[in-house]
Amino acid sequence: MIQKGFIVDLNKLFEQFESLFSRTVEGVSSAPGRVNLIGEFTDYNDGYVLPCALPFRTYVAYRKRSDNIIMAYSTNYPDECEAFELAPAISHGMSHWGNYVRAIAYVYKMAGYQLSGMDILISSNVPQGAGLSSSAALEVALGGALNQAFELDLTLEKIALLGQQAENYFLGCQCGIMDQLVSAKAIKNQALMIDCMSLAIEHFSVPEELALIVINSNFPRKLVESEYNQRRRDCMNAAAKMGVSTLRQASLNLLEESRALMTLNEYKRAHHVITENRRVLQAAKALQENNLQALSELMAESHISLRDNFEVTVAVTDGLVDICHSALGTACATRMTGGGFGGAVICICRHGDVPKIVEAVSSQYHQYFGLQETIYVVNAAGGLMTTLGTDRSALVSEEFLP
Repeated sequence: MIQKGFIVDLNKLFEQFESLFSRTVEGVSSAPGRVNLIGEFTDYNDGYVLPCALPFRTYVAYRKRSDNIIMAYSTNYPDECEAFELAPAISHGMSHWGNYVRAIAYVYKMAGYQLSGMDILISSNVPQGAGLSSSAALEVALGGALNQAFELDLTLEKIALLGQQAENYFLGCQCGIMDQLVSAKAIKNQALMIDCMSLAIEHFSVPEELALIVINSNFPRKLVESEYNQRRRDCMNAAAKMGVSTLRQASLNLLEESRALMTLNEYKRAHHVITENRRVLQAAKALQENNLQALSELMAESHISLRDNFEVTVAVTDGLVDICHSALGTACATRMTGGGFGGAVICICRHGDVPKIVEAVSSQYHQYFGLQETIYVVNAAGGLMTTLGTDRSALVSEEFLP
């Protein structure tokens, strides 16, 4: 089923803000989710990634308060309210989404930035649980709001780094920098090749004739955080046993020389990361040259490595990849995307072949797996946007393709 996604109604958002707080909106910040074309689990190993932003966005409307209280609501969770004091020791609350608000406030306070209370209303159309970085979109949008409201003069890179710190130091997920950085710095119609060691970014245009199809498996993801953190430990252990600081400095030759020192899992995780870094560099070149067949082969290798070496795919994402390949062969490039254990797959094909992918997935996925997929055909979108007041023109996100 093709889903265009819902566009956040900014008029309604502003009305809801006034209804909740009896005050008008002072400013709005919005940031996108992302899809990673290739380069999975390489970011926290100082490697290369090739993501682009999606037209799904998280909006944060706010107004500063005269006290020290953060009062936050979300249109996605209308029965919940998150309220806490900006004290030095910000602790965890009961609300899952609310803990992201607390996490951002925590890291900004710990970094020494002077904040005061705020009224906040959040609204998001980033699919949750699909591996499309709904959490990074929220972190970056909140960071953009704080930066604008308190005139912190932060760079987009710094906002991204603080978002990553919120995950690492408050929320307990040892993620890399990719999600936050692309959410902050993405450019419309561009994929970003990020060097996660230097944070240097090289932009690659997505050829006009290529369509980006995101297929959400709608499979309930479980144990993602604990498994994610364990794989990071495996990578760190493998690097230490090879005598390098991160797997970015490792080679396949060094890996083989050190294999006897490693557990099987450490070896397999390292093998994925080392080969995935190479694939990202080759995929960026293939994208630049509009070489869909080469991109197809590289993304197929990536998926197989994620399945066999990193062990983060599940039957439904393997199945979606197989369905796409059966429909178009090397005329499509597809693989699992995101943190794994469910979530989405990315499929790149020519616009004229989109109906073939939609028909194949729609006719086979539910039959084989008993689940209903959601398909999005999207453009690569822009990153963080902020505005004072209620200037809607500065906040309208890119439309979905028909």
